[in-house]
Amino acid sequence: MKKLVSVVLMLMLALVSVSAVADMAGKQVALMTPYLGSVTTNQMVEYMKADLEARGAVVNVINTNNDFSKLASEVENIAIAGQTDAIVLVSADPSQIANQLQEAFDAGIPVFGCDSGFIEGMQVNATSDNYQMGSLIVHYLFDDLMGGKGTVIALTHRPHPGVVKRCEAFDDIIKDYPDITLITEQHVPAEQPINDAQAIVENLLLANAEKDSVTAIWAAWDEPAIGATQALKEAGRDEVIVTGVDGNQQAVALVAEGGNLKATVAQNFKGMGEIVVAEMEKLFNGEEIVKGEQYAPATIITMENVADFQE
Repeated sequence: MKKLVSVVLMLMLALVSVSAVADMAGKQVALMTPYLGSVTTNQMVEYMKADLEARGAVVNVINTNNDFSKLASEVENIAIAGQTDAIVLVSADPSQIANQLQEAFDAGIPVFGCDSGFIEGMQVNATSDNYQMGSLIVHYLFDDLMGGKGTVIALTHRPHPGVVKRCEAFDDIIKDYPDITLITEQHVPAEQPINDAQAIVENLLLANAEKDSVTAIWAAWDEPAIGATQALKEAGRDEVIVTGVDGNQQAVALVAEGGNLKATVAQNFKGMGEIVVAEMEKLFNGEEIVKGEQYAPATIITMENVADFQE
């Protein structure tokens, strides 16, 4: 009897698996981003591409190399052609291409986001709670690392929908710390954020040459934190604290070294991709989905737990 039950269960699981593949089989999915050169964006694209293809979908990755005008044109072209079953925006602010996305909505093409924003007409945007992540790392920096006093430099990129929420958390929280002074906020371009951040910090160190004139550098994502760390190491400024956000492996390795970079926040990029694929599968299967933001949990990484995050 037990063998019969086991066989029945195996058959049921096999049928579910076949059904899942059948729901996605032959579906044309466009993964679209202006930031494929970013380590974390590339990770999300690769996670979703592999997952979708395993379920039988045909995936087209479109990278516009930091060009939002080209991204808008590509979305428009897809909407006009009408040969795509779904669009996924990866790390792209949908409000910047709202008119073109409306054409996709009008054409009946479902649009998802992965680490992007959400506008009316989209299905789901899977992301981290970026404001919460910003709050987590800012409080850790201000309280645990700085002891509530000192000076800080902020490295930001506010055009990114996730990064801007972290910046808003920074803006809100620093108001509660009268003994912490913001020296400057510097925009870091997305094309070469490590190199650009390194150059920015090198110049700022020349303007703040005295030891202890800079207490900390708060970077809104890991690449600028890595560039800042390189600049500080070359300048011999081991007293300056750096924090990042994302938990990419280069940043994790620097935290483990015990140098300037003291902490980052691990986003669950794989979890974001899994949310998007699961919700897309539901939609293709005719199931109703709850539209809006869905969050994958994030974790702060410090010297105490960094070993758990090293690959």
